[in-house]
Amino acid sequence: MADYLPLKGEDGEGEAAEAEEEEPKPIPRTRTITRLASLDVFRGLAVFLMIFVDYGGSVFPIIAHSPWNGVHLADFVMPFFLFISGVSLSLVYKNVSNKVQATQKAMLRAAELFLLGILLQGGYLHGLNSLTFGVDIERIRWLGILQRISIGYIVAALCQIWLSRRQREVGLFKSYYLHWCVAFSLSAIYLGLLYGLYVPDWQFKLSESTSSVSFSNDGDVVYMVKCAVRGDLGPACNSAGMIDRYVLGADHLYKKPGYKNSKECRSSKNGEVFDSPPSWCYAPFDPEGILSSLTAAVTSIIGLHYGHVLEQLEDHKDRLLQWLLSSVSLFFIGLFLTFIGIPLNKPLYTISYMLLTSGTAGMTFCALYLLINWIVTRVVKR
Repeated sequence: MADYLPLKGEDGEGEAAEAEEEEPKPIPRTRTITRLASLDVFRGLAVFLMIFVDYGGSVFPIIAHSPWNGVHLADFVMPFFLFISGVSLSLVYKNVSNKVQATQKAMLRAAELFLLGILLQGGYLHGLNSLTFGVDIERIRWLGILQRISIGYIVAALCQIWLSRRQREVGLFKSYYLHWCVAFSLSAIYLGLLYGLYVPDWQFKLSESTSSVSFSNDGDVVYMVKCAVRGDLGPACNSAGMIDRYVLGADHLYKKPGYKNSKECRSSKNGEVFDSPPSWCYAPFDPEGILSSLTAAVTSIIGLHYGHVLEQLEDHKDRLLQWLLSSVSLFFIGLFLTFIGIPLNKPLYTISYMLLTSGTAGMTFCALYLLINWIVTRVVKR
């Protein structure tokens, strides 16, 4: 029994088939859309986890985002959504007759998601307490969670539309080897910039003073961060933050990064830091920054692979075997990279973090696929 549930509609994820009765008079066509039930359940699970860690993280810090290195439950939510988007795109754009039209459609959806992210996380809404809205264009946050998903979405969509051979007889890898070329290229660029860029000393300003430091002419507090290093993966001197400061500007970055909850910075009750912490504890940093979006997009490309397996392999056992092999391999490669010195780091979206969380997403998808098929089989037998 296949893990598909037939639905009627105009658009959706999965296979779409048109049925037209042979009548002398033209009649309206109806499209029966089949959705991958286990993928829908996975999406619902990701939404549940997102809500759970947002509200439960303040009560149980162990499930909230890790301050810097390491992974907690909340650090799996973003990779899950990126993985799901990749699987979905492999089904939506399985058969593309007009690549230009499909590209326009994908770019429109990505743009809508990106703009929605700016609206929700860019500082447009000032909060429930003030009940006001409006944009301070000098401090608006350009990147965020939805923006990152939109970037992964458009990268995976372009790969699926333009770089797929779609020839069952040539094999799974050969049909989509260009996808892996893109994934390896993005990873190589990421590693080159992360470890190769020189990060000089830098400074930033805050509008309100919380310590006795030097002031600029306009009255803002000026903080100096000593770096002069290359390849540092700490909160203060990593090249990902430097790229964001140069390209986006420090005023457009996230004002409450997770490392403010680290032992080095945590010295107050309300998340505000005192004089004793290092100067970088006051600095903004975007965990959904430019450089880390490269490896985030690779997670969506990995999701494409799982959708290709679903498309080309018809037997459930073959699908599960291929998925489990890929998932376990990704997981343990990520674990191995951690042991040799590449930390699991969500704000930097390190290679080890990308592989381990993608493998976890794959294993979760396998478990849900197996569970849903078992449930469907039991219902049909009854």
